[in-house]
Amino acid sequence: MLSQEKALVIFSGGQDSTTCLVQAIATYGRENVQTISFAYGQRHSIELEKARWIAQDLGVSQTVLDLSLMKQITHNALMDNQAEIAEDNKGMPNTFVDGRNALFLMYAAIYAKSQGIKHIIVGVCETDFSGYPDCRDVFIKSMNVTLNLAMDYAFQIHTPLMYLTKAETWALADTLGYLDYIREHTHTCYMGIVGGCGECPSCVLRDKGLASYLESRSAQGASR
Repeated sequence: MLSQEKALVIFSGGQDSTTCLVQAIATYGRENVQTISFAYGQRHSIELEKARWIAQDLGVSQTVLDLSLMKQITHNALMDNQAEIAEDNKGMPNTFVDGRNALFLMYAAIYAKSQGIKHIIVGVCETDFSGYPDCRDVFIKSMNVTLNLAMDYAFQIHTPLMYLTKAETWALADTLGYLDYIREHTHTCYMGIVGGCGECPSCVLRDKGLASYLESRSAQGASR
């Protein structure tokens, strides 16, 4: 039985957020799900085109907010087309955008409250991730408390991928019946290359996870 409550998915058009979206549709019903996307000057802006297409294809509404003002106050390789993607001496990728998920959650919550939505879904993960501090469960929980206090509203932030490996995220997509859909229509590449560059950290993580899942699925099929 579907939930009759409403949900808002923070939606980039990538593998993780699309998996969260199709799961939300299965849980809450298409008519009770909305998406929100952010244009913040990302070099892989093709993801917004993918997000727009997927939202329309799946029949859910999408709100796109312009947060490009972030380029005025922070610099990173994810928002600089000329920067080479690398790691610092502590292993932190220079694709990390300071404050990004905090801003995303804040704006999503403001919008959600205006729509009478209490469930906010975000596809962050601290199992297979790039070391970003704002993808950790402790941060999300702290933001949930902060937003509830800031707006006197009972938000519930859901992170269905928090403890999944990329292979397990592909498995979830397969269970939901959207493995091929997500393979074909989502964008993950930091370089903004259609189909992926195959070399940036995001592509490598995605491709390794998919290969691992397909190998596991094949082995299970062979053992039956």
